[in-house]
Amino acid sequence: MKTLRLFLICAITITFASCSLMKSSSKTSSTVTPTINLALVKDAQAHKFVNMDYGIKVNFTDARAYDKASRIVYKHDNYLTSVPQVNVYPEVMSFVNESMKRYMRTMGFNLDADVATDYLLAVSVKEFNVNYLSGIGWSGVVNMEIEVYDNNRKLVYPNVSIAGRCNRAGNGNDYNLATTVMNTAYANALEDIDWDRIAFFLNRASSPKDEPNKQVNGQGNTSLEHLTIHWNVDSRPQGADISWRVISSTPEVKNQNYRYLNTTPYESTETFDIKGLTYNNAGDVQIEIKCEKTGYYSQSKKFSVLSIIDEKEVSAFFRLVKDEE
Repeated sequence: MKTLRLFLICAITITFASCSLMKSSSKTSSTVTPTINLALVKDAQAHKFVNMDYGIKVNFTDARAYDKASRIVYKHDNYLTSVPQVNVYPEVMSFVNESMKRYMRTMGFNLDADVATDYLLAVSVKEFNVNYLSGIGWSGVVNMEIEVYDNNRKLVYPNVSIAGRCNRAGNGNDYNLATTVMNTAYANALEDIDWDRIAFFLNRASSPKDEPNKQVNGQGNTSLEHLTIHWNVDSRPQGADISWRVISSTPEVKNQNYRYLNTTPYESTETFDIKGLTYNNAGDVQIEIKCEKTGYYSQSKKFSVLSIIDEKEVSAFFRLVKDEE
């Protein structure tokens, strides 16, 4: 009888312990914080941009409002007093940094080129969130602003706003759907970027007319610096010294003193190295060629640099006159 009583006490104790454990487990499971797993759900077009002349670095800035930067859900009308706690993995800015670079590499952008000639893509993340409203469902939004700078950190592609959105009807507790909406909105934002326009700056144009505002900087990253000019300077009598200088009426190009070139007859093919020169300001720049020979009067001729660019030639002939003194 004593043994039976002890058995019943143990059974009751175990039963209460089991029930307590079940309640505790149920309570724990009901308070598990949902997680939105960020992922790049759309692939970029592979090798869309190949053999570009220049690389591009990417710099990211978190410009989200302070009260939104620490969370990804901040509107949810199922919760009257507060929004639900949601984990985000990975963290938004580290995800954008890694995924956008991977997206760009897939298209063919070189993100590891020479820093001296690289362009810079500045990306500012303004919004990155997903919210729930009854009757509408989950709504994801990504807003970013981008700018492109050349290797001299001159703005070549002005500030442009890009956006990605996605809306799906569904239950406010369906965080799998919320994850899908958030990732789709981000993918749509990447597709909203004018990658063709960005790639344009990374390719040297075949003609200076196609990049009229790119300045010669001595680093070979403009069409002007790769434009071959045929020089043909002669005189009668031959054997005269030739020198040349730059005369400029635009502040972007500095005037230069005479520099010795060679003696006549002179024929060569050379490229331009006039710092600050662009196709658009070439009409305000001239080259003056001076021809000198002992016993003869000096002569000089001026040429419009714009005409030289269009004709790809500098041609001059000097018929020297004896100095009778």
